[in-house]
Amino acid sequence: MSTVTSSLNTWQRKKLCSLLNHTNLSLLFKASVHGYHVNTFHQKCNTQGPTVIVAYNKSGFNDKEMKEDPLHVVSGSPQYAFTDNGPNFGSLVFLYNNTASAYSNPGTYKFDPQKMHGNDLQLTECEVYRVEDCGGLMEKPWRNVQWNSERRQALLSTISGWKPSVSSVKQARILLVGPVGAGKSSFFNSINSAFKGYVSMQANTGTAGTSLTTQFRTYYIKPSNSVTHVPFILCDTMGLEDGVNTGLDVDDFATILKGHIQDKYQFNPLMPIQPDSPHFHKSPGLKDKIHCVVYVIDISRVKLLSEKTIEKFVCFRKKANQLGIPQLVLLTKVDEACPLVAEDLKNIYQSHYINKMMQEISTKVGVSLSAVVPVKNYYQELEIDSQTDILLLNAVVQMLRAAEGYFDDFYNPEEKSE
Repeated sequence: MSTVTSSLNTWQRKKLCSLLNHTNLSLLFKASVHGYHVNTFHQKCNTQGPTVIVAYNKSGFNDKEMKEDPLHVVSGSPQYAFTDNGPNFGSLVFLYNNTASAYSNPGTYKFDPQKMHGNDLQLTECEVYRVEDCGGLMEKPWRNVQWNSERRQALLSTISGWKPSVSSVKQARILLVGPVGAGKSSFFNSINSAFKGYVSMQANTGTAGTSLTTQFRTYYIKPSNSVTHVPFILCDTMGLEDGVNTGLDVDDFATILKGHIQDKYQFNPLMPIQPDSPHFHKSPGLKDKIHCVVYVIDISRVKLLSEKTIEKFVCFRKKANQLGIPQLVLLTKVDEACPLVAEDLKNIYQSHYINKMMQEISTKVGVSLSAVVPVKNYYQELEIDSQTDILLLNAVVQMLRAAEGYFDDFYNPEEKSE
């Protein structure tokens, strides 16, 4: 099954959220993925509370109309607009006869077909979103963050000055794991950008239906004039997928943790790596093992994580726990999840919605709330932003602190780090 991603661009999403009184939108149904079938539509969307349908034809989303004066349609006969089964939209029916088309016959709802759909009833896409209340802002932030440029520099200095307490290890190896499209590769690019001082694209990113990362990759960040030492390596993996024999395998995950898989190994979802593979490290040292696991999850997908994905997280957690490896959860795309955060990133720890999602993923994955860190990746910007950097660099600091907990088990007071 392909990953389900929204076809709305950032401006369109913000405009819809604004029209709906600054709500959040969670994608429930996407016809190109789930099929143009009414039964599937109801299976995915019934009992989900308030929803909004976004239908697309070749005319596309009418940005000009939305900017100037969005088309509002009201019922000419309100008593017939709602039945015992819910709203009656007989004037405009999507997925008509289980096809990629719509039926239009203005009646109960009065509208001009030309303005509504340009007289084009062939659908190129049909999406349904659950409309969620963002809950507004708390009176005070529940985590304190300094947002000035001095804090950004202080975080860079803290990271640059960090050293593992075990002399045989020079850099902490941090493994990024998460569903397809969660933002693992984008997180590396964003961290690299924060260190370089400009937006950088080294790891492949995008919105493909399946994992863009098909190899095990170890990414190093080059030191710079402002950062003379980078004490960590970010390791990227194939994304998690629901289907059988798709996405990262639990056995490969365990082998990565133990340091057996080398850079650029090509994953085979049908079979885990074998000891005779040229990319299999037979005798890994402590420096080759994973010192911290980070589960990367799109915050707007927290409520929509499938049972199979949760089961995989549970299996991964069990493997990592057995090896004594600390784990964090990185929640991405906070600006897309909450309009109030999109307006001002400093609202992140005052947003009731962000706080609620952090608590929910804490329970689902089984980590403490202190191990859940929200960030915003760079994905459309051309220049770095101090506030975005502060969240990203703070996440790295938390990862290094977690890795230090792993090294504590190997600490020898007679051995000092150089």
